[in-house]
Amino acid sequence: MAGQVIVVGGGLAGSEAAWQAAEQGVRVLLYEMRPQRMTPAHRTGYLAELVCSNSLGSNLPDRALGLLKAELRLLRSVVVECADRTAVPAGSALAVDREAFAREVTERVSQHPNVTVVREEVTDIPAEGPVVLATGPLTSEPLAEAIARLVGQEHLYFYDAMAPIVLGESVDMTVAFRGARYGRGGEDYINCPMTKEEYERFVDALLAAEQAPLHPFEREDPRFFEACLPVEEIARRGREALAFGPLRPVGLVDPRTGKRPYAVVQLRQDNLAGTLYNMVGFQTNLRWSEQDRVFRLIPGLERAEFVRYGQMHRNLFINAPTALRRTLQSRVRPDLFFAGQITGTEGYVGSVASGLVAGLNAARLVRGEEPLAFPEETMVGAFLRYVAEASPEEFQPMKANFGLLPPLEGRVRGKKERGEAYARRALERLEAWGKERGLL
Repeated sequence: MAGQVIVVGGGLAGSEAAWQAAEQGVRVLLYEMRPQRMTPAHRTGYLAELVCSNSLGSNLPDRALGLLKAELRLLRSVVVECADRTAVPAGSALAVDREAFAREVTERVSQHPNVTVVREEVTDIPAEGPVVLATGPLTSEPLAEAIARLVGQEHLYFYDAMAPIVLGESVDMTVAFRGARYGRGGEDYINCPMTKEEYERFVDALLAAEQAPLHPFEREDPRFFEACLPVEEIARRGREALAFGPLRPVGLVDPRTGKRPYAVVQLRQDNLAGTLYNMVGFQTNLRWSEQDRVFRLIPGLERAEFVRYGQMHRNLFINAPTALRRTLQSRVRPDLFFAGQITGTEGYVGSVASGLVAGLNAARLVRGEEPLAFPEETMVGAFLRYVAEASPEEFQPMKANFGLLPPLEGRVRGKKERGEAYARRALERLEAWGKERGLL
């Protein structure tokens, strides 16, 4: 059918792309294979199901992820709006009730008058565009092979790992305590404090624990992406690596002792009801029986009830600088766009940003308009500049960070002040640029 956009993949990026194209008055076919065919990590047929953490990162205006979300709110992102509506307490971060969030996105997108959701698997790249491929890091094998043929290279693999979720009422609150670092956010986190002896015992058990078996393709390419590094892999890098990483105790005081613990395991609320908590930074590939044994060595979790165990799953991304333009168009097929983690825009919010741009630009093609490259002073634009212009030899997925942005004019002292200056410049530039082009 002429005058429509096809979006393949109903994750964060695909849902956002479909919405943005539909909001431009363009008809959209959104293909999602779930629940007819599930992936190793998904559990539902909802659009935008979160399979790793339930946190979309900092909301602070002086942080890179906070700026990226502020830009997306300005651009009327449906995914960020749904996240705001289903937020759970998480200090200065934006975390969501994952089921309520996915349900909200599903309802909003599927009920849009210009969107038709098709529940079937796509095994090849549609011949007629515009097409947005937002199939994510768990792209099915037939489609992954088609993508590899298109971009003229073998895919690159990396691995994400999910953290366990525990029942809140099973945590021993005579040992654990509530609070956020430096008192920010009140009592949003449950903290499990460790003495040096308890930490050493835990690390010993973690290093000796048996891992779940890897598939042959995983054994052949044992790289781990740093942002979702399994906790046992962090421990192998040094006995103090956890104490200076996800278990760092800075900004926390154990009310039982009045002192800072040697290490702290934090639990973050995972649903609106406040009954479920995920173990922050505890992505893992340990066998489930080993998770039971080792994680119950953590003070306060001796009798914890695990409602979901951690696990690893393979992810996939293309070497974007060889394949994509800043508009997210394919270099060899201009009516084909890529969006989401498959592009190397790592993290939930980066995926949403790429989906927003791909959806807008696909709709512009339908309307006979030139696709847009966002200003490099904005976090959205800087992200996509990285995707298109990074060194192909060194390309790896990237999270939002101020290092992607052009330097500020003049010297700004203080990290917080620099972040605020970057954010102020980015939002002013985006607002002016967006108004000139009728986006705002």
